[in-house]
Amino acid sequence: MSARIVDPRIDPAAIVEAVAILRAGGLVGLPTETVYGLGARALDPLALARIFVAKGRPTSHPLIAHVLDLPGALAVAADVSAARTLAAAFWPGPLTFVLPRRTGTPDLLSAGLATVAVRAPAHPIARAVIAALGEPIAAPSANRYQEISPTTAAHVARSLGEAVVLILDGGPTERGIESTVVDLTGPPTILRLGPIDELALRSVLPSVRMKGSDVVPEGEARSSPGLDARHYAPHAAASCFTAHAVPDVAAGDGVILCGDALVGKIGANAYVIVLPGDGSGYAAGLYAALHTLDDAGTRRIFIEAVPDGRAWDAVRDRITRATTT
Repeated sequence: MSARIVDPRIDPAAIVEAVAILRAGGLVGLPTETVYGLGARALDPLALARIFVAKGRPTSHPLIAHVLDLPGALAVAADVSAARTLAAAFWPGPLTFVLPRRTGTPDLLSAGLATVAVRAPAHPIARAVIAALGEPIAAPSANRYQEISPTTAAHVARSLGEAVVLILDGGPTERGIESTVVDLTGPPTILRLGPIDELALRSVLPSVRMKGSDVVPEGEARSSPGLDARHYAPHAAASCFTAHAVPDVAAGDGVILCGDALVGKIGANAYVIVLPGDGSGYAAGLYAALHTLDDAGTRRIFIEAVPDGRAWDAVRDRITRATTT
């Protein structure tokens, strides 16, 4: 039986149903402000195992525990003191902390490491489910491993099919890409770029720095998700191009443009999607555009290179991983 999609804004009983499914060890699709997550009880090893099976995800990849606040993070983390300054500025929101793991936290949540990843989502539906459940929810992106993250409930249903019983529909996600991840178990280090950039973090905590290399070899445990060289990838072959080398496109090809400056230079038979020319607007639409082109059956997807600058760093990271074969 395929998953049911229910909007809790119309039917509040869906929150109660979602909590019942989670307490029984099942999986629920739910919206956050970044992407849709595949939710399970973070403290239930059997439920966590179902996430890995549903996604086809290696167990060397940790999950992020979603909580309401820093006190809630103590259910999985041994110490949250290092997170107080950044949490005061950015929680709830698209910022994940890597913290010391609490004894008894399931190995599957943390890839067997001594650390655990936690964040407090800002989306009201996600927060309502966490509050009603009364404990953390593990919620990686609700899609098959290495495929495009979902930004709508329909994306979840198409990617995971019958693996999830219920999908809570909160409409298109606001941010469109995954959270920024900062490791606070040593010198504050950005492991994954996201909606909150390095400049914003350093304005609050000046010691924050970017990790030198953010690609972890396949099969090796890592303290943050999203560090594979290939990730967030469509089924079609994807590549980048610049305004100085516009590709020859044919019928059946898809093109994603950054602004409309090159619209007139693209062949009339291509499926063209124009995304906003600002970093946050582009990020909000990127995965939806990739889903649209995959669903249209495009053979190749050409993505216009985005501008340089910090505002585009997270988007550039996702595009690089999506176009790595």
